Amino acid sequence: MDFDIVEYQHRLERTKKSMNEKGIEVLLITDPANMNYLSGYDAWSFYVHQMLIVIIDEPQPVWIGRYMDAPGAKAKTWMYDENIMAYPDYYVQSEDHHPMEFIAEILEQIGQGNRVIGVEKEQYYFTAKAYEVLKEKLPNATFKDGSCLVNWVRIIKSPQEIDYIRKAAQIAERAMNAGLKSIHTGSRECDAAASIFFELIRGTEEYGGDYPSIVPMLPTGENTSTPHLTWSDQYFKEDNSVIIELAGCFKRYHCPLARTAHIGQSPEKLERLAQIVAEGIEDVMSIVKPGVVLEELEEAWRKSTRRYGIDKESRLGYSMGLNYPPDWGEHTASIRKGDQTVLEPNMTFHFIPGIWLDHYGLEMSESFRVTETGVEMFTDYPRELLIQSPFQLPDGSDGIIS
Repeated sequence: MDFDIVEYQHRLERTKKSMNEKGIEVLLITDPANMNYLSGYDAWSFYVHQMLIVIIDEPQPVWIGRYMDAPGAKAKTWMYDENIMAYPDYYVQSEDHHPMEFIAEILEQIGQGNRVIGVEKEQYYFTAKAYEVLKEKLPNATFKDGSCLVNWVRIIKSPQEIDYIRKAAQIAERAMNAGLKSIHTGSRECDAAASIFFELIRGTEEYGGDYPSIVPMLPTGENTSTPHLTWSDQYFKEDNSVIIELAGCFKRYHCPLARTAHIGQSPEKLERLAQIVAEGIEDVMSIVKPGVVLEELEEAWRKSTRRYGIDKESRLGYSMGLNYPPDWGEHTASIRKGDQTVLEPNMTFHFIPGIWLDHYGLEMSESFRVTETGVEMFTDYPRELLIQSPFQLPDGSDGIIS
């Protein structure tokens, strides 16, 4: 397991405390990150229905999933083998049977069919059909929304979780270097993506990397005006900008990092925008400490950039750490106006004040930890527009000029 059993038990205790506060007796967890957090289960099996059941007066959760995945659950979790249950394969993607029928039957058999049951309604892997079947098959249960209950338990990281994010940060820096070296005329966007992926998985000499929850983003040229484009098989061109947004990942813990590069002589307007964003990041990071409210970070950004006429519609960042596709964010606290979350030590965030204008844009991000007295930056990467040689050098190398 990736953590000591005592840490899993402490996580379970905090989850049950939150369940009790919300009046939930049985929590049905389908978010793979929350399943991992409480049980240790880690596999690419979330494309079929699976569930971790936390019962408020039982010492261990119950894992239910596909029959072929049950041995993996026994291998990866801290629970007793009898708490691992599996449904037959005829339930998988069937028009006649649904895994929630099996799960409802189990809940009835173990005396949980008439309790207050929380479900993760706002979660990628819990479908409308799943909810309908559960309500139909458990008519005596009372259902409550348990969305993000475990996510909020996860928001403060343990020392070992912080160590994993630091390792992910080193992987992120290596992957960013690889991506930048692949950006020049004569190479393709997919070549840069391949170089990034290689480093993300290879990791360092001491430890390997994991697959990130989001693929590298590589909007290029005028496409830098939008943030979430990936790559194509087109060749890079001189005088094009390229945004690289990626995350190192270690044992499912992420450290995102974004930078913007320009091939050849950079436009003055882009250089100026990079300076404004870098200044804004510095102004925000200077006030991070326990007791500060998240919307205060957003206000610090607005004060910094308002004098330059810069406005940003979207949020500035979010809590991050453990996750699975399609997102490395935790879906809890956001750096934006109105968020009253109070910073506490060992909260971790991705601060990404990207600016996307009509025909160009710029991203420059930092992942950070709230310390006892201030802030720890997870990466140490140049906070500037990165200028790339337009052509590959005769020795086959290419790198950052400034």
